[in-house]
Amino acid sequence: MNWDDFANWSKHIADWGAQYHKTLRDRPVRAQTQPGEISAQLAPVPPTKGEDMSVILKDFEDIVMPGMTHWQHPRFFAYFPANAAPPSILAEQLVNTMAAQCMLWQTSPAATEVEGVMIDWLRQALGLPQPYTGVIQDSASSATLSAVLTMRERATGFTGNRDGLNGKGNLRIYCSDQVHSSIDRACWVSGIGQENLVKIPGVGARYGMDSRALEAAIKDDIAAGHTPAGVVAITGGTGVGACDTLGPVLELARQYDLYTHLDAAWAGSAMICPEIRDDFWEDVDGFDSIVFNPHKWLGAQFDCSVQFLRDAGPQLDTLKIEPEYLKTTGEALTNYSEWTIPLGRRFRALKLWFLIRSYGLEGLQERIRNHVAWAEELCGKISAMDGFEIATDPILSLFSFRCPGDDAAQQRLVDALNADGRIYLTQGAFGGRKIIRVQVGQFDTTRDDVMAVCAVIQDVWGQIK
Repeated sequence: MNWDDFANWSKHIADWGAQYHKTLRDRPVRAQTQPGEISAQLAPVPPTKGEDMSVILKDFEDIVMPGMTHWQHPRFFAYFPANAAPPSILAEQLVNTMAAQCMLWQTSPAATEVEGVMIDWLRQALGLPQPYTGVIQDSASSATLSAVLTMRERATGFTGNRDGLNGKGNLRIYCSDQVHSSIDRACWVSGIGQENLVKIPGVGARYGMDSRALEAAIKDDIAAGHTPAGVVAITGGTGVGACDTLGPVLELARQYDLYTHLDAAWAGSAMICPEIRDDFWEDVDGFDSIVFNPHKWLGAQFDCSVQFLRDAGPQLDTLKIEPEYLKTTGEALTNYSEWTIPLGRRFRALKLWFLIRSYGLEGLQERIRNHVAWAEELCGKISAMDGFEIATDPILSLFSFRCPGDDAAQQRLVDALNADGRIYLTQGAFGGRKIIRVQVGQFDTTRDDVMAVCAVIQDVWGQIK
């Protein structure tokens, strides 16, 4: 393909993309294909000669598209969103075209400097104080792993990387029992181990970590000869939106010299709204590390996760490695590859620059406020349905419910709803029971889309009960 062909096909794909988004409501939200159906249509061996792009794109339409679940669908209410606002998509097209590897300042100065400013824009938007700096990670999982590794190194006097963990004793990490599985995985990968991740039960209306139980666990571990290393708190847990009360967690962390990380991957975006921040994020400025995903609720295309650091030093001491070929001569410069586990880095900051400039904070705040209000309204409608119950009340834009019947009935309804195709929900578990989750957050969803959930549930339930 020459560059003239590239230009022509790029225009074709841009037109396709606009039409795709404008007609998403006409498609089933979740792929309706069966396992193996897509791969059976692919050639079993690679072609020996090149094929025309028109043929390739036709196969894309005929083979790939039927097997896609449409995450940008306005009636996608499953998981958390992976939004892609139009300005963010345009920025990604530019990034993909330049194809720069932005690991060091010198390998793309603009990428490094735009990232630094975007981190500070978001710091201001979220109401974090001046000392916080940060870095763009690929996902919250990577940010959490970076924080857990920092907990490990700090607790071992920064000797774990050099010496390994033999003879270091049991390092203990504490968290709510509502945390995302990425915290478990971070403990696996860091060598701390699943058995040394201590999960504390949640209490209260937002299912936050019980601070008395947390302190008791820390004291028990110290008495047993273990080494408390860190605590992971949450704002907006994946299951039901659980939120820790941050002040008591931080007080205990300071008392026992624990490194602190706050996982706000989903709900962090809502903190651009001052009234929400005041309600959920009191004392947030005490955390050593905070992560949130603009690629979820804020509208940035995946992947784009921001990790704020009150002091970058401990994480740099944990992750920085500088072979001769990566050294930068001259004045001190920021090289963000030293802040993260991967060396390679994409120019992720560009889509934040495009996104925030295109909508402004007011435009993004309006969307989030609408989603929260619509979720509460929908919750009220479902609670009024005969035999249905609200399992967990709305926390921001997430709530859960149960239909009449046992756990098998809940799964039967979820499967029927998703096979119907008009909406997409997921099941979950809470309090020993299966629940059905509803999460409002797709960038282009409307109030009508959200209220349609109730009508679809009534329709499908009437067919299967």
